[in-house]
Amino acid sequence: MSKLEKRKEYLPYALPFIEKDEINEVVHTLESGWVAKGPKTIEFEKKFAEFVGSKYAVATNSATAALHLALLCAGVKEGDEVITTPMTFASSANTIIHTGAKPVFVDVDPETFCIDPKKIEEKITSKTKAIVPVHYTGQACDMDAILEIAKKHNLFVSEDGAHAVYTQYNGKMVGSIGDATSFSFYATKNICTGEGGMLTTNREDIAEKAKILSSHGMSKAAWNRYGKGGAWRYDIEYPGFKYNMFDIQAAMGLRQLDKIEKMQKRREEIANMYNEAFKDMPEIITPKEASYSRHAWHLYVMQVNEDLLTIDRDKFIEELAEENIGTSVHFIPVHLMPYYSKTFGYKEGDFPVAEKYFNRIISLPLYVKMSNEDVEDVIYAVTRIVNKYKK
Repeated sequence: MSKLEKRKEYLPYALPFIEKDEINEVVHTLESGWVAKGPKTIEFEKKFAEFVGSKYAVATNSATAALHLALLCAGVKEGDEVITTPMTFASSANTIIHTGAKPVFVDVDPETFCIDPKKIEEKITSKTKAIVPVHYTGQACDMDAILEIAKKHNLFVSEDGAHAVYTQYNGKMVGSIGDATSFSFYATKNICTGEGGMLTTNREDIAEKAKILSSHGMSKAAWNRYGKGGAWRYDIEYPGFKYNMFDIQAAMGLRQLDKIEKMQKRREEIANMYNEAFKDMPEIITPKEASYSRHAWHLYVMQVNEDLLTIDRDKFIEELAEENIGTSVHFIPVHLMPYYSKTFGYKEGDFPVAEKYFNRIISLPLYVKMSNEDVEDVIYAVTRIVNKYKK
């Protein structure tokens, strides 16, 4: 296809990378007769903990469930406050609400767009119980600075690692750093189980309580009750939730984890292709990788430099759609959502770095199934739009 022409077929923004081995593993699981939480889930927990270097892992039905469990295990309750970032998906803040606590937002760093540690302490009060740093797009937060603040004020650190499968901080895998970390295996994530999540921790008390809370608060999980040698008797220790993963999901996760190195390499290749193509294009601001981070490249978020163009971000997205390129925006800052503005009085202007960033960002397609030609189509589309609308 001539790069002077737009792409003829629509390129979706994101697609999962699923091959025959995932399909075969799911079929094998279905044929085994054990499709709820069972041996595959337990195996996935063990292997994922080994992968990130944590002592424990608890598989859940979503990262949202894992985030909620982490805060509950920390004892966060009504009347407490939890610090997080507005530049995230709503679940990071919603799960704080679900504990009865108040989300307190802190603006983001102007380079990484993760929570700015320099601004955290000014938001800490006697009611603050935890910090939820978000490893945004797969870029690691500055965890040493965050952990130092947490230690000083005796705060629980629940990392939101929904974007951070494979993210490293100073050579250490995210998932083994804070008190707890929550991962997502949603369809667009670096590991896909359709839906699903994982809570990792080095604390036995957190792991044990999360296991109980994730299965109705029962003292025995279904695997213990119905497996050979299991006991039928159980107790309800807490009014828990139905948050557990099941074996069909875990079957996919096991095979995805087998190929994580290959998938990460491809994500890095695509990100590097974008960075190289746009490095001399001042109209486009490419994402920066912090010196302490190995980026998981869950997302490739570029900024449109509106000072050098005659169109804004929204028009740029429309132009990309005309070029048959799918895109998204990650994220609309949470404090601008009606519930948060009405309930807590947050308003435009409260977090200027996050807000300015939001108004300029576009998430380009970045997923393992993309061919080099797909990536080139995106690059040429961006280039054509820039040339058409540059001042």
